[in-house]
Amino acid sequence: MNSPPGSLPTLDPLDRRLNAYRSDLADARLRGKVKSEKYTDGKSGRVCVPVANLKGSPATKANTEHQLLLGEEVRIFETVKNWSWVQAVRDGYVGYVEADNVATLEIKPTHVVCVPSTYVYPEAELRSPVQACLSMGSLLSITGTQTVRGTDYFILNDATAVIKKHLRKIDDHAEDFVTVCEQLIHTPYLWGGSSAFGVDCSGLVQLAMRMCAHEVLRDSDMQAATIGEEIEPGNKLENLQRGDLIFWRGHIAIHKGTIHKTPHIVHASGHTMSVAIEPLHEAIERIAYLYEKPIGFRRPQL
Repeated sequence: MNSPPGSLPTLDPLDRRLNAYRSDLADARLRGKVKSEKYTDGKSGRVCVPVANLKGSPATKANTEHQLLLGEEVRIFETVKNWSWVQAVRDGYVGYVEADNVATLEIKPTHVVCVPSTYVYPEAELRSPVQACLSMGSLLSITGTQTVRGTDYFILNDATAVIKKHLRKIDDHAEDFVTVCEQLIHTPYLWGGSSAFGVDCSGLVQLAMRMCAHEVLRDSDMQAATIGEEIEPGNKLENLQRGDLIFWRGHIAIHKGTIHKTPHIVHASGHTMSVAIEPLHEAIERIAYLYEKPIGFRRPQL
């Protein structure tokens, strides 16, 4: 199955999702590239809640376009009333978050949550009331350890505790992003979701690759334009390998490999409304019936 050359999208260098500019205010780094009444350097901050919904406009009812996890660094350009206009440092995504979801914290994260989710306890005691639930990819600052009745805990900078084996050092990483995706099987599908509590197709790819120390852009069109290199899949898709990416317009799936000699994919699917595994050819036929066939294929360079 061959896709026409040039079917994959390209990335606009001034894409508003990746550049903070409005007619009245813009990131100072865009001076000379965009016109605005005022430019600002902004200030550094970090997400201070388990999950911050990033929206395209400062309104509770606005669609969530992305999510930022605890500890993620942001650039705060403006705070008006209950909303802050920010840009995520790791992937460059721009949007609005509730103002109390970010803070100008100077704490440097030391560890990352490496399981789908974990709990934060007020003390090193698993029977104590849970204080928060954190997603894979959340960043934490560890100040010590404690063992209670054979269970090892990390102590956080605010004296709360998490299970030690649920974290790893921030500089360590997983080896295979497909395996990370498989850890998230049955996670609910959520438009704009970027956490283990709910994720969409491109959010799954970004989170899994992030856990392997490979940062990629957020949305599927951005990923189709930038990840790895475009490949020729073969007329029967025989050239595809585990980890290759299959793109439809507005959707992305990951080649999992073969099961009983049949190629399968893993993806956050609006069909099952969850992260699911299904035969590749069946997915292509099902999606083509409603929409179209894949528009391209890419191989990540990890």
